[in-house]
Amino acid sequence: MSTTTAAVPTATTAAPRSVQWGAVLLGAVGAIAISFVLLTFGAGIGLSAVSAQPYAGASAKALAVTSALYAAIVAVGSFAAGGYIAGRMRMPPTPEEVEEAHFRDGAHGFAVWAVAMVVFAIVAASGISGAIKTVTQATATVSGATAAGAASNPSLGQISMSPTDYAVDRLLAPAPGSSSGNQQQAAAQGRDNAPILRAFGASLKSGQLAQRDKDMLVGTVMQRTGLPQADAEKRVDESYAELKQAEQKVRDTAEAARKAALITAFATAAIALIGCAAACVGASAGADHRHKRMDILLFGSRRFW
Repeated sequence: MSTTTAAVPTATTAAPRSVQWGAVLLGAVGAIAISFVLLTFGAGIGLSAVSAQPYAGASAKALAVTSALYAAIVAVGSFAAGGYIAGRMRMPPTPEEVEEAHFRDGAHGFAVWAVAMVVFAIVAASGISGAIKTVTQATATVSGATAAGAASNPSLGQISMSPTDYAVDRLLAPAPGSSSGNQQQAAAQGRDNAPILRAFGASLKSGQLAQRDKDMLVGTVMQRTGLPQADAEKRVDESYAELKQAEQKVRDTAEAARKAALITAFATAAIALIGCAAACVGASAGADHRHKRMDILLFGSRRFW
């Protein structure tokens, strides 16, 4: 009669541990905390370098370049530290994992970076959506959709600063020397400026003031202000030229915001990729130090970092 003895599992026959999430989460939290502290410190330095006074403090371009370089340094340092913590805290590889130990150590660094980036994305989601909304609104301003201005919603009782509304104010300003009675009559007639606003809005879209719209504007100015035809035509031309200049300024502002957002997006992506590489390298270094049982000394004293 023969008996069989069940094999007792040992450390050498343990199942491979593919991903150790405890080490990954610790490294990710560490990377986030380090980056938060360093970025806060950098923000304080940046605020001390600028000034509200003209020709004082660092220029906007110098501040942008310095901020990008500092953000890259922070990304490298924080993600490398987080990856190092994860690599060093990871359990030693089993015999089945020895051949892929280097890859899996680096993969833990990548996991640290991925978890931290997800947290950063969630935190920054509201800020990014707000910036996109601001740029979209600035672009919509120059499309001519705001040509109705305050006339489209007079019940609000708010003062509109739309370029088209300002152009209407200049266009229908009372003629010099007109009597108060004529001014009151012009104000009563000028309650509905929607046709003028629509004409200006259409001209902004097409790039030129149509002749029939110009004739309508000239007739309206003559009727409401009492100006002769020559002066009315001159006022229409001047008001339209000022409106074009204001519209171009809005376009330039929107274009500058678009370029700034584009550069920021590319810079953020590049810094994130640098941080990914730093996390992988840090995890590999941490695992190597763990394998060699290497202590890290600071001023002759052992420190976990």
